[in-house]
Amino acid sequence: METFEGRTAVVTGGGSGIGRGIALALSDEGMRIVVADIQLATAKAVAEQINDAGGNATAVACDVTSEASLAELARAAVDRFGDIHVLSNNAGVIVPQGPVAEKSSDDWQFVFAVNLFGIVKSVDALLPALRAHGDGGHIVNTASMAGLVAIPELAIAIYGASKYACVAYSEYLRAELAPDSIGVSVLCPGMIESNLSATSAANRPDAFGGPEPAPEVPGLRADTPPPGADVMTGEECGRVVVGGIREDRLHIVTHPDSLPLVERRFQQLRDDYAAEATAQQARTHARDTRS
Repeated sequence: METFEGRTAVVTGGGSGIGRGIALALSDEGMRIVVADIQLATAKAVAEQINDAGGNATAVACDVTSEASLAELARAAVDRFGDIHVLSNNAGVIVPQGPVAEKSSDDWQFVFAVNLFGIVKSVDALLPALRAHGDGGHIVNTASMAGLVAIPELAIAIYGASKYACVAYSEYLRAELAPDSIGVSVLCPGMIESNLSATSAANRPDAFGGPEPAPEVPGLRADTPPPGADVMTGEECGRVVVGGIREDRLHIVTHPDSLPLVERRFQQLRDDYAAEATAQQARTHARDTRS
């Protein structure tokens, strides 16, 4: 997708962090923006910033775990701006660090309800509007570096599992929507300035255990990253995403220097494949020798 001017983008989780940065960056490209967030006040603040800068934005309260809320978001977006060309799914949550065996069912349900099924439900709700005009478009699903490689020292296994699932979902979705000229990218950012930890804790619904004190997560997209960490602003990340949409990248990454982490993971896969190939050859040789 190369043309942004005069088209419409819906950005979930757009009230802060990466979502806010993407909303601002797409507005800078001339897009009309629907800023959706579970916290209407933050969505309004971003929309006002865009409008004050000469853009065109509106704010909508939206809970991505609710199909009814997402249906209302789709109606509001179409009623306000008409055709929709970009859907950016950024709503995300995390739970406090700790051993995965000590995490509760509520922890798992909460994280997956937002980080995976929130994206699935958002696509289900908005895809008809992206298809309706026949001009193509683009979907960007926000995952994480934690969706490409496990980083055990961060002790964020539930978050990582949800992001791995997001990556797989996005890769399948891309192939399925190609005939409609709708591109799909999965954003896998490193450390980005964000209030993810605090908002996750404060907005946790009663159905998943209710609000809790903000955790410290000194890692990916952390509120308090370790000293010397390469932390990108949300606005910088937004500009990266614009480039990824324009070039129709499948994986949009923010920190190219993190490639060795991913390479080590795939080297382990290659080693394990090679080990099994050697084992099978040994078994075949042993069987032939006995014969």
